[in-house]
Amino acid sequence: MTTDDAALRSALAEQLTAGGHIRTEPWRDAARAVPRHEFLRGGFFEQVRRPGPAAWRPVLADDSEWLASCYRDESLVTQIAGTVVPDDISGEIRREPTSSSTLPGLVLRMLEDLEVADGHRVLEIGTGTGYSAGLLSHRLGDELVTSVEVDPDMSARAAAGLWAAGFEPHLVVGDGLLGYPPDGPYDRLVATCGVVDLPATWLDQVRPRGIILATLGGWLQSSELARLTVGEDGTARGHFLGGHVSFMLARPQLPPPVGVLPDIDGTTERVAKISPDVLDDWDTRFVAQLAAPRAQRLALERDGVTETVLLDAAAGSWAALRQMGRTWTVRQGGPDALWDAVEDSVGRYVSDGAPDLTRFEIAVGPGGLSATWPRAA
Repeated sequence: MTTDDAALRSALAEQLTAGGHIRTEPWRDAARAVPRHEFLRGGFFEQVRRPGPAAWRPVLADDSEWLASCYRDESLVTQIAGTVVPDDISGEIRREPTSSSTLPGLVLRMLEDLEVADGHRVLEIGTGTGYSAGLLSHRLGDELVTSVEVDPDMSARAAAGLWAAGFEPHLVVGDGLLGYPPDGPYDRLVATCGVVDLPATWLDQVRPRGIILATLGGWLQSSELARLTVGEDGTARGHFLGGHVSFMLARPQLPPPVGVLPDIDGTTERVAKISPDVLDDWDTRFVAQLAAPRAQRLALERDGVTETVLLDAAAGSWAALRQMGRTWTVRQGGPDALWDAVEDSVGRYVSDGAPDLTRFEIAVGPGGLSATWPRAA
């Protein structure tokens, strides 16, 4: 490690402490000690800033800006389209990111929120670059950290970074939604991917009174970081921690292709109680998502009019909303009346004063996610 590396790590630790992301000395020590750049030796992708579709260019370890960029409090894209890494290309690529090194401020905030103590055994879902596993290993010791990654190439790169940084936690290649029973039970589980359904396997592998930290969301693309305490009854209960935290969804829980739209004309039309514009607000969209977690939102141009369509492709349910002057109308089809459910959920939320999501009480168990919020006086 060079003096420049140490200075960059120290400066980052001070920045994250001042910003409130780091709140205790053990994690401050970890931020100072663990070299993030070792986990980015393969480079990262930087977004090209210009109008038009998003494009990405590689920044490699021999580029002059690489080292300093590794210690910015920013997420750095490390994989595109499921397979493409920075040294695969020399120009630009216009595909969707599929993996990244999460901004250090969020990584350290989550590790603080995990409330680990000496001797705790931790399961991490989503190894990614390995930086978070390195921080956990510094805090707890290699033997108490297990990290699962579905992508074997990514896991191999993480292992190289961890070895270079001096850590050897147990890395597992597999489906993180299944956890890893051989090293359990765990005192803590932290997921660095988003989930629509929190797997029962996670609940089974965490000790009663243990903590699960995971980002819960849906296909309307609103999500929240939840801290849940596992109970004896197989249910985990807790609260959202706020901050509009978003991670890429676990690959098995990604939404299916929309495919061919159903016939959205042959049903009765009624006046909608609420406008689909409410879905532009993150918190309100999350509440709508509680009622329709597998609905995707589409904009459909027809006859010179833009319609908002909610579609649950797997169930075959849909709702199509069209603006008529100052009024919105809705048509619905399929086994579930999606917009009826959204109107009911959002209507109750608004009538109760639209409380902050951190005030919700949540429970996750065999029946899925349930959430309640304070009622208006």
